[in-house]
Amino acid sequence: MSEEVRLLLLDFLSQRYGDLKRRLTRVLGNDDLAGDALQDTWLRLRRLEDQAPILNPRAFLMRMAVNIAINDLRSQSRVVPRSEVDALLEVPDAAPGPEQIAESRSEMEALQRIIARMPQRRRDVLLLVRWEGLPQKEVAQRLGISLHTVEHELKRAQDFCAAQMGKKK
Repeated sequence: MSEEVRLLLLDFLSQRYGDLKRRLTRVLGNDDLAGDALQDTWLRLRRLEDQAPILNPRAFLMRMAVNIAINDLRSQSRVVPRSEVDALLEVPDAAPGPEQIAESRSEMEALQRIIARMPQRRRDVLLLVRWEGLPQKEVAQRLGISLHTVEHELKRAQDFCAAQMGKKK
């Protein structure tokens, strides 16, 4: 796992700790066990080796925490009924399936073709604001145009994309 991915996961865990703990408590039925599992997840993330790409940090962290909780229960020599283990392992994987991935790629390719048909300035405004996440004021300065022009071009670009994507469906 790259250091960047590790840091992103640690940040995600820190920022959404409360939400993850509530979800994990519902799954495990025990607040203390959920807290311990998340703490262990934090520690294991810090030393985790190479990993396949992580498409859904929440699902990845939940699965990791559930597995830690199961291991903790087993190590405490508590006998966990098979039904409880099965219930813990049934945490849904929120990662997209092959059909959804193919559909998303197709939509992205269609959107790229639509954006390519826009005038250069309009395309630049759209990509800088929506893709790069730059504030409109910064885009105006970068492109040497007024803020009003950025707002106008952005609206026209979004309207054009929406209209063209609507025709595709």
